[in-house]
Amino acid sequence: MALRNIAIIAHVDHGKTTLIDVLLKQSGSFRENERVEERAMDSNDIERERGITILAKVTSLMWKDTRINIVDTPGHADFGGEVERILSMVDGVVILVDAAEGPMPQTKFVLSKALAKGLRPIVAINKIDKSDERHLEVLDEVFDLFVALDASSEQLDFPVLYGSAKQGWMAADPAGPKESLGPLLDKVVEHVPEPDVEEGAFRMLVTTIERNPFLGRILTGRIAAGTVKANDPIHTLNREGKEVEKGRVSKVLAFRGLERSPIEIGEAGDIVAIAGLETSTVADTICSPSITQPIAARPIDPPTLSVTFRINDGPLAGREGDKVQSRVIRDRLMREAEGNVAIRVTPGTDGDSFDVAGRGELQLAVLIENMRREGFELTIGRPKVLFKEEDGQTLEPVEEVIIDVDDEFTGTVVQKLTERKGELTDMRPSGVGRTRIKLVVPTRALIGYQPELLSDTRGTAIFNRLFHSFVPYKGDLPGRRTGVLISNGTGQSVAYALWNLEDRGPMMIDAGVDVYEGMIIGEHSRENDLEVNVLKGKQLTNIRTTSKDEAVRLTTPKKLTLEQSLGYIAEDEYVEVTPKSIRLRKIWLDPNDRKRMSRAAKTA
Repeated sequence: MALRNIAIIAHVDHGKTTLIDVLLKQSGSFRENERVEERAMDSNDIERERGITILAKVTSLMWKDTRINIVDTPGHADFGGEVERILSMVDGVVILVDAAEGPMPQTKFVLSKALAKGLRPIVAINKIDKSDERHLEVLDEVFDLFVALDASSEQLDFPVLYGSAKQGWMAADPAGPKESLGPLLDKVVEHVPEPDVEEGAFRMLVTTIERNPFLGRILTGRIAAGTVKANDPIHTLNREGKEVEKGRVSKVLAFRGLERSPIEIGEAGDIVAIAGLETSTVADTICSPSITQPIAARPIDPPTLSVTFRINDGPLAGREGDKVQSRVIRDRLMREAEGNVAIRVTPGTDGDSFDVAGRGELQLAVLIENMRREGFELTIGRPKVLFKEEDGQTLEPVEEVIIDVDDEFTGTVVQKLTERKGELTDMRPSGVGRTRIKLVVPTRALIGYQPELLSDTRGTAIFNRLFHSFVPYKGDLPGRRTGVLISNGTGQSVAYALWNLEDRGPMMIDAGVDVYEGMIIGEHSRENDLEVNVLKGKQLTNIRTTSKDEAVRLTTPKKLTLEQSLGYIAEDEYVEVTPKSIRLRKIWLDPNDRKRMSRAAKTA
């Protein structure tokens, strides 16, 4: 059977998962009466809630006697490791570009990786039905991007299609015909080469890993040579060529629509999943016992951000979660690092903490959120940037930042980012009344910046970032400008006390909430931290007064999400994460310990 393997790559929200939905429907992968969720490929809870793709996933469809395996990829730079990994499985890519926004930072990142692998992309300009679409300018921008990324003459000769995935059509002409996505699939069959198959016995490079309660570990990859069927003897080689384990294939699964179906035999060039091995992981080579040479795996870009995961040692520990021991946290983090190549786990300074390095705040926040839902209780330190030493010089990562913002707010945005050691590289109009600002900013300066940007621009800014390079250390940055309000006792917060404290700054908790000494309950309106009593009720006497009591009306508290909390905390603070709560606290709960530590820090 004729076979094609393609990946759909694009910036976040440019329509990858929606396009695959419509492709599956139009190719007859679902029954007429089958109920199908919107964005069916986004299968886990966090993906559905946030409306983003986090894990790369494979699906497959039949089109005119050709089986097309399609990989859906994430669009956020934080999950770029997923995209880098799966490009070794495919022979072509469809690059989706929004007809209004044009190429964005992640478009550039995924395209550079695809071009470096020698793949020949098909460009699909999506969302052509938007009122502010500008397909001709976008096509010029895409061509300029190909040139800037040193594309070869074959790659520059890319086919272009226009259409709207939501409306279910693509065509070589922007005007239509607006019938179906058939022209896109025809172009895939015509433009993407058949899988390149090597001679010899069975070999396969593992690109993704997951667990199944019935089959155990499932390893997915593309078969480079030979065939595989259930019960075949196999062994695994790591990158250095050392044997990891021996075993037998218990099942060979192939992707058919959204389902995985067992197949008799997996043939070279096809993307399959294999069950039956226990310790093999990503970038290992599964092969016949006669093979001794592994398939070379491409190196992945290094992580840029690190966060400390600790046990929860606060007074309320163990009330909401059941997984609180450092041993259980360690096992879970090691399991995550095994399947997620962009994450690195190292032991922390004491036995109860671990340093987890990743690509960005969003990636680490998704990991914390997953662990929280599994019943873990953790305390998380402030994200730290990973520096590099070269020739006796400290280098720090900088990121390319692109912000689309209303004209009236451009001054504020540029001022804030230049204060944070950012350098303005480009500023141009992007539609009516909006400006696109490009800057190069240190990664350190962007930790916790997004909430501030949204409040500066009244929620109208669109913020995109992408790792740029390592540059010499740029010096100290301004920290948080305000102090915090800290509880000086343990108990339940009282509405009357919170009402009296509202002059001191915005609160972060409601009345009737459990608090403890050293917990952060609000933001101080001045620069210093202030210890306050939120447990003090109104003194009541048996003397009647003629004046009516004032009704206590509390202002709605400023509740921070997990990502906002990670960006908000200072060096001497932790975020306490449990299945039901997110609390902020000082590292040293006792005020005397805090004073002693701040004195020690000043003398050091």
